[in-house]
Amino acid sequence: MNRSARDLASLIRRKELSPVEVVRAALDRIDARSELNAFITITADQAMDAARKAESEVMAGGILPPLHGIPYSVKDLTLTAGVRTTMGSAIYEDFVPKEDAVAVARSKAAGAILIGKTTTPEFGHKQVPTAPIFGRTLSPINPRYIPGASSCGAAVAIAAGMGSLALGTDGGGSIRIPASCCGIVGLKPTLGVVPHLQAPDLFSVNSFVGPMARDTADTALLFDVIRGFDSRDPYGQCQMPAGRSAPLTLKGVKVAWLPTAGNPVDPEVASITEAAVRLMERQGAIVEVVNLDFVALERHFLVVLQSMLAARVGANLERFGPRLDASLIDTVMKGRQLSAVALNEAGFAKTQCFAKLQALFETFDVLVSPTVSAPPLPVDMDVSGDIEIAGKPAGTVRGAWYPYTYPMNLTGHPALSMPCGHSAIGLPIGLQLAGRWYDDGYLLGIASLLEELLKP
Repeated sequence: MNRSARDLASLIRRKELSPVEVVRAALDRIDARSELNAFITITADQAMDAARKAESEVMAGGILPPLHGIPYSVKDLTLTAGVRTTMGSAIYEDFVPKEDAVAVARSKAAGAILIGKTTTPEFGHKQVPTAPIFGRTLSPINPRYIPGASSCGAAVAIAAGMGSLALGTDGGGSIRIPASCCGIVGLKPTLGVVPHLQAPDLFSVNSFVGPMARDTADTALLFDVIRGFDSRDPYGQCQMPAGRSAPLTLKGVKVAWLPTAGNPVDPEVASITEAAVRLMERQGAIVEVVNLDFVALERHFLVVLQSMLAARVGANLERFGPRLDASLIDTVMKGRQLSAVALNEAGFAKTQCFAKLQALFETFDVLVSPTVSAPPLPVDMDVSGDIEIAGKPAGTVRGAWYPYTYPMNLTGHPALSMPCGHSAIGLPIGLQLAGRWYDDGYLLGIASLLEELLKP
């Protein structure tokens, strides 16, 4: 199942490959790599029924939707009608939604076939791929290192060949970080471009549904299916602007290169991401180093995260406490101690960061940085403790390892992670590209050009 979704769709249309064969192969691969623990729920029977129906539609002739017969997975934070959606938590262990999330409904309408719900830490609250109800998800690259989170199962499924496409969610980097750790592509869209109606507060949403795939073209294929306005979303009241057209070449593209955001960077990550940027420069891009202190935003991001989880989960602590992740309980307890003043101060900081990025994008076309500041971290890392980078104490996981990602959640700007190399021991290293609002397609275009240049 390492064929692209584009190839599979073409073969299905030409009747050279059956949707039944494609879905069966994906399910077999899930079974063959069960030790990776990428799925909470596998929808084998439903998927095979849908595949047989898709096959009959192929044989009947006529126009087929773009993802007809293509298997895909959905992170278990995202609603799927008739298929349990646990949020990775005992609180929702038996919850079966009646409606699909918008992105799921659009994927289904495009012909995609759901093969299962992928793993996530409880409510996506941490970067360690564990939860009491499913255990630990392992990296398909090297099980001694984490695959990233919280869209851990989605990234592992794609990297291990359990389907070509996945829907993840990103509340602070949760698509981009596992994409970087597993050597795939993941896009956090512009705020409102992919409606996310599950958020309890649609006016202050920081979590995004986005596509994940092995390359930029498949990522763009799924993105084109799920994007578009929805009047139920405060940020989707009218047709979305098209954004700029993807560039045909990198010549003249103005790149803001952010090697550090106020954090230490592993030498291998620094060298490999810098090499990718200089490769862009040799193709005619105009590169300038910029300075942004994203580490200073960490405390405000934590206020948003902790207060939200305290409000959303806090009422369940007494009933479910012994069955919940200790780090989730700790997050909720910290959120309960926060004041309305602190939450408003976080809002002020979000606004200031948005203004800085808007000013930057008046000069530059794209902001490029490492996705994370070090290769994937060891599996025994302490999610609540400090980490080491290049053997030296570096600070907290969020502030030291992924300060590049969570600012884009606070401001709504689109951002993607793409592979750009490997460490000396073979761990993937990702490059983040961020851009102006509605420039999702433009970012995918730049990433596609760089992807071609990076091919061995």
